[in-house]
Amino acid sequence: MKVGQDKVVTIRYTLQVEGEVLDQGELSYLHGHGNLIRGLEEALEGREEGEAFQAHVPAEKAYGPHDPEGVQVVPLSAFPEDAEVAPGAQFYAQDMEGNPMPLTVVEVQGEEVTIDFNHPLAGKDLDFQVEVVKVREATPEELLHGHVHEGGHSH
Repeated sequence: MKVGQDKVVTIRYTLQVEGEVLDQGELSYLHGHGNLIRGLEEALEGREEGEAFQAHVPAEKAYGPHDPEGVQVVPLSAFPEDAEVAPGAQFYAQDMEGNPMPLTVVEVQGEEVTIDFNHPLAGKDLDFQVEVVKVREATPEELLHGHVHEGGHSH
């Protein structure tokens, strides 16, 4: 069976950025529903079970370009008192609708903290080594919910 729209696909992958391995593992996703970065999903389209390949995903088809407006300076008092605010620390803020917005601390200078709302991989090209482990038809419930239900699932 080939990877295509509405198929549940299990892949084994290694992610590298600039030659450094950042992540590896196995995951299952529902193809064609935006559950993977666009460039990797496009590279998987039409592949077959058992196929192994390399995919170079440019930043524009991964996490997008780095947006300078995503970098802001906020007062240290904006963080919880017991928070360890240091470069590299990650926190969540909320937008006007209450949605979580991940952010990374870039720099701390006295009472001012430089934060970055960009994804840590924004502006970076990604290199994947991928093996298509399994391809199956999605269940009606998976199609309705837009994601895979494996290993127990609740909403």
